[in-house]
Amino acid sequence: MSKIKVVENILHTNDEITSQNKRLLNEKGIYVINMMSSPGSGKTSLLERVILKLKDNVRIAVIEGDLYTTKDAERIEAQGVPVVQINTGGACHLDGRMIKGALDSLNLDNVDLLVIENVGNLVCPAAFELGEDIKITVLSTPEGNDKPLKYPRMFENSGAVILNKLDLLEFTNFNKVEFYQDISSLNAHAIIFETSCVREQDQGVEELCTWIRQQINNK
Repeated sequence: MSKIKVVENILHTNDEITSQNKRLLNEKGIYVINMMSSPGSGKTSLLERVILKLKDNVRIAVIEGDLYTTKDAERIEAQGVPVVQINTGGACHLDGRMIKGALDSLNLDNVDLLVIENVGNLVCPAAFELGEDIKITVLSTPEGNDKPLKYPRMFENSGAVILNKLDLLEFTNFNKVEFYQDISSLNAHAIIFETSCVREQDQGVEELCTWIRQQINNK
């Protein structure tokens, strides 16, 4: 069997399981975010800030994807919300089967917002649907503004893009004009947020949370 055929079979199987996940999550009225980025973008810190601002009014659960450790899940658990850890054992992405197993460990009747924090990778996660309502890609300023064109599928498939670590912008050569132009050329409908999770600034997080609340209400 050719490699192309194997990949097609894998994606087809994932789509079937993902459809089951999606039906279940829709029946429960849960809004689902698939949060993706490269390692070190600050998406866990950003998620912590979002949880802190939303958890008093929104019932949140998190599925944490990582290669081996539980460090991120421990950070999220400390925020007082249900979290399920998935260790992929080296696989560079989460898939529908993994999410299906994690859903069995959550009380979905008590969840309004499910955030899936995918494995840090700008390639593989873009290819696998998980049953989400939206994909959100986080990019940090130290990574450089060239990443959208280098990894187009990730940004083409994202309903929102978060430019994180704005507090470090002046210390990088990140070109915001080119960044916005490149995102527009790849995905004209993507919403862009600019954030910083430095406690003294906490830039853009409230705007992001307001938008998330709207998506939940519109589910």
